[in-house]
Amino acid sequence: MKMIWGLCLLCLAGGLRAVHAAPVRKTGKMKEKAAPQEEVNTLMFGVIQFSQSLNYVYETTEAKIAQISRTLRSHGETLQNLGKQTEQAAEVEKEIKVVIQLLQAQMVKQQAQTKMTKDWLASMDQEEVELKTKVKKLEVHLNTKISIKELQKRAEEQANILKNLQHLTQFQKENIEAQNEQLSKLQNMSASMT
Repeated sequence: MKMIWGLCLLCLAGGLRAVHAAPVRKTGKMKEKAAPQEEVNTLMFGVIQFSQSLNYVYETTEAKIAQISRTLRSHGETLQNLGKQTEQAAEVEKEIKVVIQLLQAQMVKQQAQTKMTKDWLASMDQEEVELKTKVKKLEVHLNTKISIKELQKRAEEQANILKNLQHLTQFQKENIEAQNEQLSKLQNMSASMT
């Protein structure tokens, strides 16, 4: 603002020097004496208008600069928030990938356990068949009730073991299905985030 007023005063002084530097004719007419004063007034009016225009330009420019600064600050804050959200999303994605890997490893382990259990059940079935065959042979060869009762008791024990193993296999199967469902949900979440 000081600069504008300084510029205005400089223009006014230059205008006044130009008026004083012009030769003044000495005639008795009032019209000729009044002419330089009119020029000074016109020049003063022009300088005032010019200073007002400069002042208006200065104020509007200052307001625009302030508005641009506010907009830039707002955009900067928005960019910072977006950056934080992106970092958080990346962290969540990493965590989901770790959970998926753990679930996959656990599934592989449980599938191995299930295969082992199935193999064991198959071998137990084979043993049961063999045991029944032995019992039948012994029933033919032996007529004593004691040995047949012992064999029947062993056969019942084997049958109970088989039932327990079948329950365990069913439990593991349900567990694997639940984990497959969890893994599918996590993979869907991961796919929707990327």
